[in-house]
Amino acid sequence: MQSDVLDRCWHQIRGHARQWWGELTDDDLDEIQGRRAVLVGKLQARYGRTREEAEVDVNRFLVRARTLLKLQ
Repeated sequence: MQSDVLDRCWHQIRGHARQWWGELTDDDLDEIQGRRAVLVGKLQARYGRTREEAEVDVNRFLVRARTLLKLQ
């Protein structure tokens, strides 16, 4: 499951998340700590996205993160 990557590998992909979403602050990333729901909420707040748009963006990021981490 893709969300599992977010939780298990947060410390490894945190920097990639910062590049992907430049509006997220270090404090935001500290608060997220790999929790998908918190990430989605932060994207809604920072970028004015709907929940559905934020979910799509997180899914795209997780596909990319799996590639970067060379996970199946």
